[in-house]
Amino acid sequence: MIIPKLHYISQGNSSKEHLENIQKACTSGIELVQLCLKNISEKKFLKLAKETREITSHFQTRLIIKDHYKIAKEVKADGLYLGKIDSYPTARKHLYTWQIIGGTANTLQDCETLIGKEVDYIGLGPFRATTTKDNLNPILGLNGYTAIIDALKTKTPIIGIGCITTEDVTDILETGISGIAISEEITQNFNTIRTFNQLLNASSTKEQRYTFKKE
Repeated sequence: MIIPKLHYISQGNSSKEHLENIQKACTSGIELVQLCLKNISEKKFLKLAKETREITSHFQTRLIIKDHYKIAKEVKADGLYLGKIDSYPTARKHLYTWQIIGGTANTLQDCETLIGKEVDYIGLGPFRATTTKDNLNPILGLNGYTAIIDALKTKTPIIGIGCITTEDVTDILETGISGIAISEEITQNFNTIRTFNQLLNASSTKEQRYTFKKE
């Protein structure tokens, strides 16, 4: 599986809004959706994940489930994204061998830990302060990205996260970041998906393609 350069992290004030926004993102050409909800029961999350899988399958969009590895397996999502990497060994044993796992990182040490656990991609952030999360980790910005990417020298795809806008894309790619995950900017205007894709593919940085080995 080639990891897309643009990820949409689902947003909404209700399950219905998440579904509506995912539908709009898929219609607008997004290649990967991460289903991300907080403060919801596992039963409700499963129902929503099944509905999301139907939408993403129709559009041949990849689906990543945040944190719930059992649900990721049940709905046959394309993969799992872990906020807490300590659950990685359990999740890996539970998932199908073809399902990918991404993990969150804020520091060089976080990235090295994730690479050591052989994650398929890393979400590195926050790029800048975000209104959607409490207890934020230190802001990385362009300098933080550059320092971490230069030190890592890894082929593992690194995806930038944290209030990234279309204006940021060219500079971010020059740091060596592989792609970006967007929530608010896309939710506010789904037409930005086209703009993001154009910027990501027309960047001066040579397009990086990574394939995941199936075991």
